[in-house]
Amino acid sequence: MSKIIVYDHANFEGVSREFTSSVSDLVNENLNDCISSLKVIGDPWVAYSDSNFSGSQFVYEEGEYATVEWNDSFSSLEVVTEDLMNPQITLYEDDNYRGRSIVLTTETNLAFGSFHDMASSHKVQRGAWVLYEDSERGGAQMVARASRDVPVYDWFNDKVSHVRPLKPGKFIIKSEILWDMKEEHVKSVMIDSICGLNYGEHEQSFSTELFREYTGSITDTFNFSSSTQVTWGTSFSVDVGFIKAQQNFSFSNTFNVQRGGSNTRSEKKSIRISLPTKIAPHTKLTVNVLRKEVDVKVPVKLTIKTGSHIIVEFGEYRCESGNSIITEYKEEKI
Repeated sequence: MSKIIVYDHANFEGVSREFTSSVSDLVNENLNDCISSLKVIGDPWVAYSDSNFSGSQFVYEEGEYATVEWNDSFSSLEVVTEDLMNPQITLYEDDNYRGRSIVLTTETNLAFGSFHDMASSHKVQRGAWVLYEDSERGGAQMVARASRDVPVYDWFNDKVSHVRPLKPGKFIIKSEILWDMKEEHVKSVMIDSICGLNYGEHEQSFSTELFREYTGSITDTFNFSSSTQVTWGTSFSVDVGFIKAQQNFSFSNTFNVQRGGSNTRSEKKSIRISLPTKIAPHTKLTVNVLRKEVDVKVPVKLTIKTGSHIIVEFGEYRCESGNSIITEYKEEKI
């Protein structure tokens, strides 16, 4: 849920109130023209200088604002409810969506192109945008939102110099591993071999005990779908404790996912190998040290919530473990 917390003094001091829905008139909340700092959690909010969402506009994305523009001048607050994941806006040179046009999907400084101070109307296909009078996000602002097309700019006509889409709040991601669709491949790889030979006619006794240390590794990776809405660097956890309970392998209980990275860890595995005390006549005894390598792949359902919007998509968790060390004994006549 998106919310805004407002304070009547700077630096988050004084009287405070928390809102989760738009407020058309702060007079009714005893907070008119007194807000001096605020915090936003989730999707952006628009603060207006006048009641009923009119007058000058100021946009606040998720974060903390120890001071605000137009201190003590806000009379209404509106939460942005549009889906902000895939924005698009069309600017038109003339009123009523006529003349030359330009389609934008990312932040653009129009001062570097041929549409600087040219826009007179717009249509927002997706998301919500801020239009600025000056380049580098300067000057007066106008918020442009989907389903709220503006055919005539009036005072803002031929003044748009910079345009940017509003960003959604931080993602809240819930992961669910679909174990019924798990794929697992297991193979054994020999990493060492120890031999005992008895060429004699009689059974021989041995008291040899070997202590060896081997290093295995565990690699956790998570692959997102090609069309994922998860932004680069976003982190969340995947509970993979089930796989540890199902198999006698050293998997992580929880895998922390960060888009663009993987989690690899190496562990040393100590194993004590004892040769049998008796080797039969004319017998070669071989002790093979094996690493059991397990490759598990399983789909993961991601429920991604940002503000009031929920998206469901799928990724793949993969764990490659080579940390299980076992021994195998073989006897051959010689």
